[in-house]
Amino acid sequence: MPDKNKKTSADYNAKSITVLEGLEAVRRRPGMYIGSTGERGLHHLIWEVVDNSIDEAMAGFCNEIIVRLLPDHRVEVTDNGRGIPVDIHKQYKVSALELVLTKLHAGGKFGGGGYKVSGGLHGVGVSVVNALSIYTKATVYRDGKVWEQEYMRGKPKKKVRAVGRAPARGGSAFGGKGTGTIILFEPDTEIFETRTYNWETVLDHLRQQAYLTKGIKITLTDERPEKERAEDTTAMSMNGGITSYTFYFEGGIASYVKSIDYNKETKHATVFYIDKIADEVRVEIALQYTEEYTETLFAFTNNIYNPDGGTHIAGFRSALTRALNNYARNKGILKEKDGNLSGDDVREGLTAIISIKVKDPQFEGQTKAKLGNTEVRAAVDTVLHEGLVIFLEEHPREAEGIIGKCVLSAKARAAAKMARESVLRKGALEGFTLPGKLADCSSKDATKSELFLVEGDSAGGSAKSGRDREYQAILPLRGKILNVERARLDKILTNNELKALIIALGTNVGEMFDIEKLRYHHVVIMTDADVDGSHIRTLLLTFFYRHFPDLVNKGHIYIAQPPLYRIQYGKDVRYVYTDEEKEVALETLQKEHGGKKTAKQENKKVASPREETDADKEEEGAEDTGALKIGGMKVNIQRYKGLGEMNPDQLWETTMDPTRRLMKVITVEDAAKADEIFDILMGSEVAPRKKFIHTHAKRVKNLDI
Repeated sequence: MPDKNKKTSADYNAKSITVLEGLEAVRRRPGMYIGSTGERGLHHLIWEVVDNSIDEAMAGFCNEIIVRLLPDHRVEVTDNGRGIPVDIHKQYKVSALELVLTKLHAGGKFGGGGYKVSGGLHGVGVSVVNALSIYTKATVYRDGKVWEQEYMRGKPKKKVRAVGRAPARGGSAFGGKGTGTIILFEPDTEIFETRTYNWETVLDHLRQQAYLTKGIKITLTDERPEKERAEDTTAMSMNGGITSYTFYFEGGIASYVKSIDYNKETKHATVFYIDKIADEVRVEIALQYTEEYTETLFAFTNNIYNPDGGTHIAGFRSALTRALNNYARNKGILKEKDGNLSGDDVREGLTAIISIKVKDPQFEGQTKAKLGNTEVRAAVDTVLHEGLVIFLEEHPREAEGIIGKCVLSAKARAAAKMARESVLRKGALEGFTLPGKLADCSSKDATKSELFLVEGDSAGGSAKSGRDREYQAILPLRGKILNVERARLDKILTNNELKALIIALGTNVGEMFDIEKLRYHHVVIMTDADVDGSHIRTLLLTFFYRHFPDLVNKGHIYIAQPPLYRIQYGKDVRYVYTDEEKEVALETLQKEHGGKKTAKQENKKVASPREETDADKEEEGAEDTGALKIGGMKVNIQRYKGLGEMNPDQLWETTMDPTRRLMKVITVEDAAKADEIFDILMGSEVAPRKKFIHTHAKRVKNLDI
C-alpha cells in the first residue's frame, strides 16, 4: 500500500516556499551570519559594530572609538565619525538610520559614495546585530542635533527622532568633533547559548585593530557588576582589577611587529616599514628578522585577517626573495657557484605584517580567509621590492644581519634535506615500514582512523590492550620530546621520537608536507594529568603548531581528557574530571543514600597513602584518598596519577570510547597571540616565561607538584 504520509511532487508547490521578511531570516538562521550562537558568535556582534567605526577611521573621518562592557550583558560602541545619515531615503521612504539597522545589504559600502575601502563589504553587520539583540539603541550626533531610535529584536519601537541639540564643533563630546554614532545592544537570550563576554578576547581584538589602523585611539572599559565579571574567568585575572585600557599606535603595523618580537632576539634593530599606493591599492608592510627558526606572517585586507593568505602574500614572497637575492649577488655575498636563496631560506626567522586596502576585495569563501584580487599581487610586489632595495642600501648593517641569517638558513636547509632524504631512504629499504613501537589500526580509512600519542610504555600497554584495533592506533613516546622552538628541521629529524611520529603521520614535513597523505584524521595527545604530562603535551603542541600548522588549522589535533577520580559506592561507579566534580558527586551520593554527616564533612579527614592498607586499594598505583562512609557503606575514591594506573577496560571506558569520552579539539582563534604564547613558554628567554607563570598561576587547577 502507498504511504499516505509520503510527499509527492504535487505537494511541492508555491505554498511550500517560505519567504522570511526583513531580519527574520537572521533570527531563524543566525549561524549563517555570525558563525555560531556560542561564545564566538557572541563576540562577533562587537566586531561587526566596531568594523563600522573602523571603516569611518579608514575613510579619514574617525580617530576615536570607545567600547564599553555594561551591566545586564549590554555593550556600547561609540565613535566620533560622521554619524550614520538620518535623512529620508528616497526609495524606501524611511530614515537612512532605520534602513541601515533593519535591512540586510544596506549601507554606504556598495554604491561607492560612502567608503573607498571597507572591511564589512557584505553590509549585513549592524542590521544583524540589531536582529539578534533583545534591545538596541542607536544615537547619532550630526547636523547639529542628537538623533535616536530604539529597537526590540530588530523592530523599531518608534521612528527616528531628534531628542536634543548636538554640542558645537570643538566641544568636549566626541573628541571635539561634535559628530558621531553610539550603538548600544543587548544580545538576545533566545539566540545565544552564553551572554558572557571574554575580556581577554575583546581586548586582543581591539588591540589588533588599533595596530592596523595607524593613529586611531581605541578604549575598552569594563563596567560590569562584580557578579557578571565573575562569570568571565579572564576579567579579574587578566586585568588585575583594571577596568579600562586605551590603545594608540602611531607606528601602526611597525609597532605590531615590534610587539610580536618583544621577547625575541632580533637580527636588526630597525623595523622595515613602507606605506605606499600602487594601482589604487594601498600597501602597508612591516618586517623584521629574528633568531627564530620559523616564520611569523600575518596578512590583512581592509583590516580583515586572511589566515589562508592570497594574492598579497604571493606578491610579498616573490618580491622578498628577488630583492634579497639581487642584493646578495650585487654585494658579492653569493658567488656565481652558489645557488640562489630559496623562498624558505629568506622566510626563516621572519616576522612580517602585510596590510592592504583595496576598493573591491574578492575573497574566496564567506569567511574571507583568502584574498583573490589579481591586481593586488602586482601592487604588493612592486611596492615591497622597490622599498626593500632602498632600505638595504641605506641600512648596510641591517642588510648584513638579514642576508647573514638567510645564508645560514640555506646551509641548515641543505643539511635538513640530507637528513630527510636519509629518513626516506631508510624507509624505502625497509619497505616503508612504520615505526616498530607503533600499534597500527587495521582500517585504511584515514577519516575514521585515530592516532593516540601516549606517555611511556606503561600507558602505552594499557592503551594498546583497551583500544578498538579497527580504527585506533597507539604510539608510545618515551620521555620528553625535543623542544622544537629551539631546533631546526635537521635536528628534529635526528630525534627518534619525533622521527617516528613524522613517519607514522605519513605527511612528510617541511616543503614536502602533503596533508592528503595524512594517515589519521584524529591525532590525540593523551598524557597524564600532572606537571610532566602537561609539559609533554606543550612540547607536542609546539611541534604541531610550528611544523604541522595545517593539522592544527584543519582541526586534526585533539587532547584527551582522562578522569582525575574514580568514585565507587557499591556497584555504582562514577568517573569525575575535577575536584569540583568530585564534591558534587559525593554530595549527590549523600542525598541519595543518606547519613548523619555530609560527604563533604566526612571527606575533610583524609588518610594519607602511608596510613592505608593494601586491602583499602582496589588497583595498584591508584591513590585511595580516604575512608569515607555514606549510609554505613564505604565510598572508595581513587585518584589517578597516571594513565598507566588504569586497567585497559577503564582507559577505554573513560578516555577512548567515542560514545563516552571527552576530548578537546585544538584551534587557533588568534594566530598572533598563539605565536606569542609559544615563544614565551618554549623560547630561550626566561624572564617572560616567569612573568607569564606568575600572571596565570591562580587559573591552574588540579596541579600536582
